Amino acid sequence: MTREAIEAEIRRIFLQEFEIEDPAMDVDLREAYQFDSIDAIELLVEIERFLGSELTMEEKKRAMDIRTVRQICSYVEELVRARRPGGSLPIGDLCKEGS
Repeated sequence: MTREAIEAEIRRIFLQEFEIEDPAMDVDLREAYQFDSIDAIELLVEIERFLGSELTMEEKKRAMDIRTVRQICSYVEELVRARRPGGSLPIGDLCKEGS
């Protein structure tokens, strides 16, 4: 999976789940969009759906310091690499209906 595909999925999640269209990559989500802890939990659930597996407690803890969309994309990129040989997802996982 490419970085561009991950960014596209994160942007889709922000639009569908949080009604944030085209979020800036490097702004603090809390300040710019009033992103709170409930939103962060919802985002982690969406990331789990995207990956097709639950995050470990350690992976969830690592997410606590994330503040920007760019950091979210890097985090997901690391998770993808850790889960799949070659760091790629099957093409069918990219566009799951209803996720």
